[in-house]
Amino acid sequence: MSIPNDLRYTPDHEWARLEDDGTVTVGITHHAQDALGDVVYVELPEVGAALEAGAQFGVVESVKTVSDLFAPCAGEVVAVNAHLEDAPETINAEPYGAGWLLKLKPDDAGALAALMDADAYRAHCEAEAH
Repeated sequence: MSIPNDLRYTPDHEWARLEDDGTVTVGITHHAQDALGDVVYVELPEVGAALEAGAQFGVVESVKTVSDLFAPCAGEVVAVNAHLEDAPETINAEPYGAGWLLKLKPDDAGALAALMDADAYRAHCEAEAH
């Protein structure tokens, strides 16, 4: 299972990456897309939407289930991955790359420090499996 060391993680299996421009890119982890199976639809918020940390911001649908998506930090949506409308399966193929979900302008850039690092997320996934 791929868990990049340069990302932060939520207990709900979203990842967050602080970009050089101060925005935060958000996606779902390899673990999450693997558990979901083939992703067939993604519902994302509008650009300009204000998200609260931990609040639901959308859904991802697979052939097996529908799963809510939760914001890793509070902020304003500054971009959504429009490519996923026509190719939601990109999440399965590249969850940490082209399968990103949205970009946020965080209310507090330091908020990501409260999320799990790769080692803590790996332990979280192992604990869930037992």
